[in-house]
Amino acid sequence: MRNFLITGGAGFIGANFTHYLLRNYTDIKVVVYDKLTYAGNLDNLLDVGDDPRYAFVQGDIADADSVAAAIRDHQIDTIVNFAAESHVDRSIMNPDAFVKTDVYGTYVLLEAARRFNLERYHQISTDEVYGHVPVGSSKETDPLEPRSPYAASKASADLMVNAYHITYGLPVTISRGSNNIGPYQYPEKVIPLFVTNAMDDVALPLYGDGLQMRDYQYVEDHCEGIDAVLRRGQIGEVYNIGTGSELRNIDMTHLLLDTLGKPYSLIQPVSDRPGHDRRYSLDVSKLKALGWQPRHTCAEAVVKTVRWYQANEWWWRKIKSGEHYRAFYQRLYAGREIRT
Repeated sequence: MRNFLITGGAGFIGANFTHYLLRNYTDIKVVVYDKLTYAGNLDNLLDVGDDPRYAFVQGDIADADSVAAAIRDHQIDTIVNFAAESHVDRSIMNPDAFVKTDVYGTYVLLEAARRFNLERYHQISTDEVYGHVPVGSSKETDPLEPRSPYAASKASADLMVNAYHITYGLPVTISRGSNNIGPYQYPEKVIPLFVTNAMDDVALPLYGDGLQMRDYQYVEDHCEGIDAVLRRGQIGEVYNIGTGSELRNIDMTHLLLDTLGKPYSLIQPVSDRPGHDRRYSLDVSKLKALGWQPRHTCAEAVVKTVRWYQANEWWWRKIKSGEHYRAFYQRLYAGREIRT
């Protein structure tokens, strides 16, 4: 694995993984392939723009000719697929885009990996494919029970990846991560949204009672986990990546506000998301058996993320002032406030 195609590499996790690879390996080439939708942002890659081991290609993973050209032109031997529509609320509003990118786009990449006989195809998935987990923790062998169009699109992609391994012998691996937080996360997601709102003394729209349980993992830990799977994981296998711990959304919000020195009165309960999963929890013992350990607890990940957004207003202010962001925010939250 020397020449990586990082699809969705201008997005949050993909950009962080690109930084990770270039920081930790000297004998590789990293080609970021990204459609540059609203969440794809070349500002995420400014720090590596002059690195001769890095290249950028603008393209859609659903465009087979564009994918093939990128693989040929850069002699790609490994695909790591981060490219996806990824916001649950957007999937509820517009499921069509999720099927096109997350399902059909994955099929296009798998066909390309098979056609060019690539050394590895790695699929980035999510804990949401397991659905609501009232007790215990999800193991990689548990049934997939997605409950949102986003989760269903990712579960469909996972099944397609597995099918290509079984049917065609394609060398694949899959990782299912818990809620990632950290640098460069588009501020529609809960923690960057809450941090940036709180910094401006704007209400924090907390869904329902705030008792939903999440495993918030720092994105750097996730990147190390993906690398462990690529280097030491078994072909054809799935690996969960998370902290193995949980934090209630209301407690996450309190911690965030405490870190910023802001009052809890900024919390504004809003009507809950349709079909909102109450709890996710991952059993990460399979990945730990490869020698990987998370470096941050959920609480440490939240505090570190808050500090990054405090220090990088240049990055998020122009996003939040943009017409696309403001229109989406208004559409999602208008009229949902719960009077307390």
